[in-house]
Amino acid sequence: METRIHGLRTLAPLSFRRFAGAIADVWSVRGERNGGGFYIAPDPRIVIFLGDTSPPLALRTGADRTEHRGIQALYVPEGVPLWSRIEAGHEKTHLDFHLQSGGLRQRLAAANLRPDLSRPRLLGPCPTLTGLAQMAADEVRAPRRGDMLIDALFTATLAEIFAPPPQPAPPTGALAQERFAAVEGYLRANLTRHVPVAELARVAGLSESRFAYAFKQLRSETPQRWQARVRLEAARAMLEDPTRALADVAYATGFADQAHLSRAFRAAHGMPPSVWRRQVSGTNPGGTVQDNR
Repeated sequence: METRIHGLRTLAPLSFRRFAGAIADVWSVRGERNGGGFYIAPDPRIVIFLGDTSPPLALRTGADRTEHRGIQALYVPEGVPLWSRIEAGHEKTHLDFHLQSGGLRQRLAAANLRPDLSRPRLLGPCPTLTGLAQMAADEVRAPRRGDMLIDALFTATLAEIFAPPPQPAPPTGALAQERFAAVEGYLRANLTRHVPVAELARVAGLSESRFAYAFKQLRSETPQRWQARVRLEAARAMLEDPTRALADVAYATGFADQAHLSRAFRAAHGMPPSVWRRQVSGTNPGGTVQDNR
């Protein structure tokens, strides 16, 4: 990594946190007019400026010679240079996620998202994104919930940055296939929590009642049953990794706890997930099978 800065004074010690193939850090500085810097790294990076307004910065990335202003968050791919120029003295705090390229692609692919990660992304003010960043920054400074909370906030941040925005629904009120794809992508980006039908309907651009009717016409099942099936299928795919704890799989797929996952899995497959995992992996427990619910 190469960094060159000038006209910046640190206001507080750097806070950082390692988790699941990423590093989150929080940096508070005083920037002087005409200060700024240069940054380039072999790994991708997400930067989110905390607060209600974007800082008075001019930013440019890569070969783009245009300076961009009003930026609240940005994604910088690996090997892409970033220049910043301070246009007015100010104090700012920003949250950075330093990522591993392979891990980022894997996370996005698991949510059925395959964006062009070679292209920088510069985003204007987004209250949802800055709210997530503030919660993540608080967790970096004073950890309260282990890695589960910071990892969930990071996943939600990726959804805000990379998930495509909802498109207007067809005028007939029907749920076209491309609208269903947007709904599915949104659900997979939010697997760690139950998504209400009303929220899925907003993604599709339909009222809740119209969405429920159109969904069943298209898929021959209710949105609730479909969501439960998608979560269970995602859990089953994660269970193929023998090193992944059942509690972690349950959390990552929106089940209340490990016991909730075990009950749902047994109802669908006729056996608890611990037994299914051993059968899939081909291992022989050498005796009575223990139900690790």
